Amino acid sequence: MSSLLPVPKEVRDLFEDLLGRPITVGDAKPVLAEDLKTTLVSLYADDKSKLWAVVGMDLPLTVYSGAAIGLLPPGGAQDCVADGVVTETVAENVREVCNIMTGLLNREDGPHLKLYQVFLPGEQVPSDAGAILLALGRRIDLTVQVGGYGSGRVSVALAE
Repeated sequence: MSSLLPVPKEVRDLFEDLLGRPITVGDAKPVLAEDLKTTLVSLYADDKSKLWAVVGMDLPLTVYSGAAIGLLPPGGAQDCVADGVVTETVAENVREVCNIMTGLLNREDGPHLKLYQVFLPGEQVPSDAGAILLALGRRIDLTVQVGGYGSGRVSVALAE
């Protein structure tokens, strides 16, 4: 199942193609328990609703990716990050980013996964999903620099 984990180039290519901006990725530290309250958490399940993967994006990447896909001004996005705010428009846009991220998880030899649920920063994350996102092991943690906007972190963790 570890073959479901994307490699950094796949993450970079997905964000670059999706956002139409230059993207740089690098290694990042894993999500910590105190980070969960400011992390977008998206759940990916198969057609039987079995949870296979959890993706976390910190507040900056949540806002920058949601703003960039919606062609919103970088200055406004940076203000939202400084204020700790995810606007309704950015929330709608970043849900689409999460949906498209299924492309990072679906493999020919694996289950067909779909976006199951999204929890925005500040929303209560189910304890099992939070535990998966915090567990060390079957995961990849990256910084993602969105050209013209700023940098944030994304973590992809497998449920098993």
